[in-house]
Amino acid sequence: MMEMGALPMELWRMILAYLPLPDLGRCCQVCRAWRELVLSLDATRWRQLCLGCPECRHPNWPRWPNLEPPSWREALRQHALASRTWAQNVPELQSSACLTLFRRRKDRRVWRVGAGVGCDFETLRGALTVAGPYDRVALQPGLYEEQAEVSLKVPVEIVGVGKLGDVALLVSFDQQCPTVRLCNLVLMPAWFSPVVYKTSAGHVQLDNCNFEGAQMQVRGPGTCQARFCSFAQGASAHFVGVALSLMDSCEFSGSDSASVTVEGPPVAERNWACKHLAALVKTMATNSVAMTPTDALKGGIVNSPSSAMPPGGPIPMESWIGQDPEKGGGARGGKGALLSQGMLLEDGWIESDLKKEDEEGGGMKRTDLAYLLSYEAHGLAHLWERGDAVEMEEPGLRSLVQEMQADADAQMLFAVVHGCVLRHCLLRDGKGGVHMCNHAHARLEANVFTRLHYAVRCIQNAKMVMLGNEVSGCRASGVFLRLSAQGLIAENNIHSNAEAGLDIRKGANPIILCNRIHSGLRSGIVVLGNGKGSIRSNQIYSNKEAGVYILFNGNPVVSGNHIFQGQAAGIAVNENGRGLITDNVIRENQWGGADIRRGGDPILRNNFICHGYSDGVVVGERGRGLIEGNHIYGNNGCGVWVMSSSLPQLLGNYITHNRMYGLALFCRKDPEPGAGREGGVDRGAERDGERGGVGGENLNEEGELSAWENDLDSEDERFSARRPITVALVESNCMSHNGAEGVYVKSCESVNIVGNMVGENRGVGMAVLQSTQLTRLVGNCIRGNAHAGVTVAKECRVELRGNGVYANGGHGVSYCGDGLIVENDIVGNRRSGIRAIDNADVKVLRNRVQAGLGCGISIEEQVRGLVQDNLVFQCHPSSPTSQIQLDPRNHDCMLLNNILLSPSLHGSGCPDPHWALENPPPRPHSNDSSGSSSSAHPTNLAIAVTTRITASVESGCHNNGSIFCTVL
Repeated sequence: MMEMGALPMELWRMILAYLPLPDLGRCCQVCRAWRELVLSLDATRWRQLCLGCPECRHPNWPRWPNLEPPSWREALRQHALASRTWAQNVPELQSSACLTLFRRRKDRRVWRVGAGVGCDFETLRGALTVAGPYDRVALQPGLYEEQAEVSLKVPVEIVGVGKLGDVALLVSFDQQCPTVRLCNLVLMPAWFSPVVYKTSAGHVQLDNCNFEGAQMQVRGPGTCQARFCSFAQGASAHFVGVALSLMDSCEFSGSDSASVTVEGPPVAERNWACKHLAALVKTMATNSVAMTPTDALKGGIVNSPSSAMPPGGPIPMESWIGQDPEKGGGARGGKGALLSQGMLLEDGWIESDLKKEDEEGGGMKRTDLAYLLSYEAHGLAHLWERGDAVEMEEPGLRSLVQEMQADADAQMLFAVVHGCVLRHCLLRDGKGGVHMCNHAHARLEANVFTRLHYAVRCIQNAKMVMLGNEVSGCRASGVFLRLSAQGLIAENNIHSNAEAGLDIRKGANPIILCNRIHSGLRSGIVVLGNGKGSIRSNQIYSNKEAGVYILFNGNPVVSGNHIFQGQAAGIAVNENGRGLITDNVIRENQWGGADIRRGGDPILRNNFICHGYSDGVVVGERGRGLIEGNHIYGNNGCGVWVMSSSLPQLLGNYITHNRMYGLALFCRKDPEPGAGREGGVDRGAERDGERGGVGGENLNEEGELSAWENDLDSEDERFSARRPITVALVESNCMSHNGAEGVYVKSCESVNIVGNMVGENRGVGMAVLQSTQLTRLVGNCIRGNAHAGVTVAKECRVELRGNGVYANGGHGVSYCGDGLIVENDIVGNRRSGIRAIDNADVKVLRNRVQAGLGCGISIEEQVRGLVQDNLVFQCHPSSPTSQIQLDPRNHDCMLLNNILLSPSLHGSGCPDPHWALENPPPRPHSNDSSGSSSSAHPTNLAIAVTTRITASVESGCHNNGSIFCTVL
């Protein structure tokens, strides 16, 4: 044996570069050093052998033909294994005529067809007539035409000699034998039939063939394996009832309909090739640059496209909070982003009142802290502790492996759905990509769909698995699912489509995991017409309309997604859409993070809705829904914007650090597109429902709009426990650190605001500027706001009961409307505790009040009502200010049984230890008798509160009082 060290390694490589494939294999068997030397030729000799093989093309053809594979030798090995599938059932051994002990392989003859010297036949039909089982028919360059259908009755291999395109066939084949292989041929339809090949029982293997304007038909239990084939000029493949077929590295272009059609349920019968194809599908390694999702699931390795975040990370919190209101900032500048207090309240009466109070207060100092009543033990302290936090920890995306491990349905789909398997294919420049119907099964892995009318259509109870594909440039939606279709759609890159990335309708119920759905000209995902689905851990971003659009009784589960940088709403729920929307991160969208209107009735729970360029949540006309446990912060508009004609339930949300109102309720109808609205943010154009998250073609595609209206399922079981309500309910929320009012009400409908924490806002805590129906403020804690705690404008009907109004920068309660102020604790505010002015008609009953610079209770001239049984604490033993002031000219307001308390001093000069809010403790009180927070069971609590409040609404109320108090 020649020693390797006798020559330099470079010289050895030059020598070995001349060896053919069999000799390279023998050299690998010499020793380990020789094996390593041969393997080191991957970029030279192995590359030459792979590209020089007439039976295959570049390993990354047709998707990325200029991209080199990780290993040329491995690519050649995979091709060699795949090219032998057709002959796996060949009888390897045959007994000799004389001795059974001596066995030999059966000889396979080669029949040469052509007009040249050395050819056995001139016609293909003549060669097939004499060919034996597994013989090879070698066609010399030329055009071969048959005037009648050619039946293949014995296993045979038909191979074109020369380059691809040198041999063309105008033939229609009908396979009637167990197996056939076609290689290096151009197949065109004969004059009498567009079908060039069909099989219904046997297996056909197609290697490096071109189909031009022709059809291939495979009917189960027949099978097909096609590699490096091209279907052009309207050519297509049709599979009916196939249990398993494999289309690997094929190109489809110029189709007039679907490039690949899969129809019918897989037949129970299996032919001999199924087990070999199943092994090939399971073990074949990918030649792409990144590992496919299939390999990730097998090996527990994740190479998800969602692991790399697209450009433009979250906007830092510092850019949204702590800015000077006068300087503005953000996308809209000073006036649009944060208006002055007087502009926000529109009338200017609060600012003038504060100035007047400054003059009246003279040089009076603020309440001495030693005499300030303690209120920290109120029942909503738990909301303050969490809502005061600036930094919010947004959840990350779960990997595909994590999602699959937690979802038994996804595991089942991944394991059992095969049927027609398309892998590493390119489908381009035609009408349709893959069409599945009538209980068909198909599996799409690592394909590229581009410049089609649609990429994938799955209808009529069909099932599919779609992994690691790229879908882009479709003239309609990328992926359609209809009529109870199901599927696993995971780790795909779906982008730049003219309509929705995914369109789910008519009872379709797919599982959509870990995809990137972005840069669409319309919405990212549309669910409508009773469509369902589980949409989890996707990145949905940079779409021109809603990231997820739900309407017409669409009812999906949308969970754990990151929906960001959209040019419209993050999630839009319109036209009686529903859905369970949980644990998503919805950020940096141009319009509302969540937009609900026109009968939309979702459950919006535990989401992070932040850093939007408009409002966090918009509930428009006739919007409904349960909005519970969300973190809504850092938005350029309001935290939550609600139209009073809607009936949402807001429970247990944290609405903080928004540049405008925390919660705004308006009675004005939605303006026309292009028209502005109060508050400085334009919501006229902000209508996913007005513009539509789907286009006209989508809504009326195949005349399906009328079918939705006549085929609406009953309410989903997860909504059946939700009690219908007749009054909007805002309960157990924390609204703090917002740039304007914590709660802003300008409503013509009743609303109940119960058990909320409203604090540290830059405007008034709760401002009611219009309330033609009764607005109830019950059991809230309103503390530390820059201006007044509660303001009620003229002609507003408002009832305050059981609230704690503490340490606000203006009056505790400034009241100009009609209603009740009953059993509130109003302590430590900078101005008066309760101030009734203008034409107020109010009853002030059983409150505990301690003021700052002003008096405890101040009643001006034109006020009508009753002030009775209030307990007013002196702000300082030596304060000269009268704590209960009634204008001498007022003859319409009565003062009865009010008590004024002054602190008694010990020798040390400190107030008596009993100088405190006791029996009962500071309001508001916890609604949970067990001592746990009210937000721990928000849904049950909402039903209870709604029950007792709607009783009073249905019974009506008097202008001077409320039946609500008697119900309680």
